[in-house]
Amino acid sequence: MKLTAEQARRVAVAAQGFTESKPAGPVTRAHLRKLLSRIQVLQLDSVSVAVRAHYAPVFSRLGGYDRDVLDRAAWSHSARAPRLMVEYWAHEAALMAVDDWPLLRWRMREYEHGRWGREIVKKNAHLAEDVVAAVTELGPSTAGQIEAHLEAEPRGRKGPWWDRSDTKWVAEALWSSGVLTTATRVGFARHYDLSERVLPPEVFARDVDDSEAIRELVLRAAGALGIGTETDLRDYFRLNPKQSKPAVAALVAAGELEEVEVDGWSAPAYLKPGQKVPRWDRGTALLCPFDPLIFFRPRVERLFGFHYRIEIYLPQPKRRFGYYVWPFLLDGRLVGRVDLKAERASNALAVVGAFTEEGEDAGYVAAALADELRSMASWLGLGDVTVGSRGDLVSALRKALR
Repeated sequence: MKLTAEQARRVAVAAQGFTESKPAGPVTRAHLRKLLSRIQVLQLDSVSVAVRAHYAPVFSRLGGYDRDVLDRAAWSHSARAPRLMVEYWAHEAALMAVDDWPLLRWRMREYEHGRWGREIVKKNAHLAEDVVAAVTELGPSTAGQIEAHLEAEPRGRKGPWWDRSDTKWVAEALWSSGVLTTATRVGFARHYDLSERVLPPEVFARDVDDSEAIRELVLRAAGALGIGTETDLRDYFRLNPKQSKPAVAALVAAGELEEVEVDGWSAPAYLKPGQKVPRWDRGTALLCPFDPLIFFRPRVERLFGFHYRIEIYLPQPKRRFGYYVWPFLLDGRLVGRVDLKAERASNALAVVGAFTEEGEDAGYVAAALADELRSMASWLGLGDVTVGSRGDLVSALRKALR
């Protein structure tokens, strides 16, 4: 089977849910569950210059919604509304379906001493025991609350003292190893609790063979991406080649993945058998830097001819487009980008800069972008959209907003 580059792009955009109609009424848990089954993960990030990253993909696909619906699904539990999501290293730190937690037990074993700061953790084995004991006693707690509890204990009972920051390292390591998980967040601060108290008993008890888990993750990546090379499939859950290559081969042999050729791609691509290829380019949305459609920058260039990098960590004079830049998907193509900031003091969504891709019609892009910006401002509870001076699109966008 052979696809054109345009067909591959349409498959990718449709797979991520951008061609679906937005709900006519309020977004519900059922909508979230369906979306999560499609895209698998909502990446977490601490930057909140516009809106935190995990909220944005839901808005991009379902339109304006009450963020409390997502908060409750991710960080609360009741008999009427069981926890829908849990946090873990899925792509990076991300929200994923609670039922999928066992698929990453192999990673928890790899992170027995954490993902970073392993030497600190290894040197503080007794501190790990103390942190677990503290959480067991306290219930959901921040690292600061755990520190305060431990410091209140008589030192003689605890043996050698530790540096205050070590408690955070150890708590994070216990989170990475699956001993602790996030019970809730308050002001985005993570409250740790024992995983066995947060997860449903049947989920906590489930053990999945490592090879089976990797194959399932690759298959889910294929569903979420629609189409991708082995490298693309590998990146979605941050696997390594020794895991992903045998998994892809096994899935092809089993008929669960189909190998195809895409015009202009130097490597084979894979998709699920029976994958529909849309006939038309559809899908319009603003994409935050951590949207699953644009996770893997080499794939973004292959699919859209769109070079994209996050410039947060560059000094301002070296930034080409801005601090927190959202690519703009219009009719299934990436046609521009906007540097956005939510300015609460002035009650406005500020477009710091706006840029069109080469060859695009600025007037057409601006008209569609103005609608998306108004919708986003309303969703964020902001009364206005303002436009700065940076970029070739600002003049047309200012006119469209008027």
